[in-house]
Amino acid sequence: MSENMTRERTSARNFFTKQEEQQIRQAIMNAELDTSGEIRVHIENKCPGDVMDRAAFIFKKLDMHQTKLRNGVLIYLAVKNRKFAIIGDQGINQVVPENFWGDVKLLMLNHFRNGEFTKGLSEAIALAGKQLQDHFPHQKDDVNELSDDISFGKN
Repeated sequence: MSENMTRERTSARNFFTKQEEQQIRQAIMNAELDTSGEIRVHIENKCPGDVMDRAAFIFKKLDMHQTKLRNGVLIYLAVKNRKFAIIGDQGINQVVPENFWGDVKLLMLNHFRNGEFTKGLSEAIALAGKQLQDHFPHQKDDVNELSDDISFGKN
């Protein structure tokens, strides 16, 4: 049974079960294990305006542009508007293959259409993590610069 048939997803705060949130958090921790890069997931109910503009605003609000190597990646979801975006900082954007983010977004969209939200996010996180690992390997003095927890908007 697909994820969306198991229960009602009425808002950002209850879109994922605690177990699904833990799966997503674990995907982030796994993806960041061998890299200095940072991945965040942000969920809110509604996206005011353009989804990429909103994702860029949230990216800055979460201080993701403050990472030492500018290698943060944000996955943004607005659940009631059914919008999402992936945004990378300048460091990671300079090294990923052309159309990489578009390909990841398409993979997510295919899962989302089937109601497989946790799977879509987890696979996107893993793909971003692979690029981060390839281009920004873990350093001896590396610290986790940003929280691995899902953040939630007030909208």
